[in-house]
Amino acid sequence: MKKFVALLLALMMVLAMGACSSSGTTTEDTAANDTATTDDAATTDDAATTDDAATTDDAATEDTGDTGAADGELIKVGFAQVGHESDWRTASTKSAQDVFTAENGYELSFVDCDNDSAVQLDAVRNFIQQGMDYIIIDPIVATGWDTVLTECEDEGIPVIVIDRTVDDSDKYASWVGSNFKTEGLACGEWLKAYAAAQGITEINALVIEGSTGASATIGRTEGFKEIADREGWTILDSQNGDFTEAGGQEVMESYCQSYKGQFNVVICQNDNEAYGAMTAMDQAGVTYGVGGDVILVSFDANKAALELVKEGKLNADFECNPMAAPDVDAVIKQLEAGETPEKEIYMNETWFVAEDVAGATITVDGAEQDLVVVTQEVLDARPY
Repeated sequence: MKKFVALLLALMMVLAMGACSSSGTTTEDTAANDTATTDDAATTDDAATTDDAATTDDAATEDTGDTGAADGELIKVGFAQVGHESDWRTASTKSAQDVFTAENGYELSFVDCDNDSAVQLDAVRNFIQQGMDYIIIDPIVATGWDTVLTECEDEGIPVIVIDRTVDDSDKYASWVGSNFKTEGLACGEWLKAYAAAQGITEINALVIEGSTGASATIGRTEGFKEIADREGWTILDSQNGDFTEAGGQEVMESYCQSYKGQFNVVICQNDNEAYGAMTAMDQAGVTYGVGGDVILVSFDANKAALELVKEGKLNADFECNPMAAPDVDAVIKQLEAGETPEKEIYMNETWFVAEDVAGATITVDGAEQDLVVVTQEVLDARPY
């Protein structure tokens, strides 16, 4: 009986050892099991040693594969976005989310800063702590950036600025976006040509600006004012609509009361403000657009707004291209290759009009630029 018990115990130990050697899941466990197997094989027979050697060779092959995977790990990108105040902003965000995907070799961390500069600065500092490979910033305001960009530089994290500009620091790898002053100049040059073609000799304009301190607001305001001053136009008022539909409606309601019957041009610095201004003018009984009492102009040129241009409710819309992400991707690839990208990268943009009455082109800063009449074909070709 004792011999039988001893034999049974020995058999159980052998089975237990076999189970341990086949259940490892980590590199450390595999190494330990291989060692144990080798030792057991040395104690028993040479054939087992040969089998264990083959197992070790297989493990080495797998380790080589793991090294290759590490080399191809995802590039970590942090994006501190302005917010979600407009259709343009939504298109900008989607552009980034479509480009910076795992399939394209990226891991994107996205923060909607909800138009709060303090939140945006905190987001960038959190990206630094998280060890991002690159940081993208669409700055809410143009100033107050030098300290945090210095922190990025000290940690060796390249920063790429998109859309709006940073005015108080150059510690970023590249900026991708629009020339906002050129947009404002183009608006003014088109209005000059359109008024001349329509026999309008006096311009009394109201401006609904974007967010205070934003470079888009500053550039568009300066560009349009430069032409207005040159042509002797009157800008009756210029107030902040914060790039929102609600803001545009509120400002326009005030204008309709304060300047009733005095204005013949309304300049909205983005499409959402224009939607709000239209609601306010509808309620006040003011006609606008083609054949209306007021020339209505917008910026951004989102697809929904271009539909209104086609319908003649907006006289013109000056594009601000939100699709910066493919250009940012190209910048990152240059940096990854050890190359130096351009400091400023301007995106291609188009000026859209409802009527072909001002000619096919305008001259902006000495350069001839096309005017595109919005048709269904133009709308169908628009990506946003």
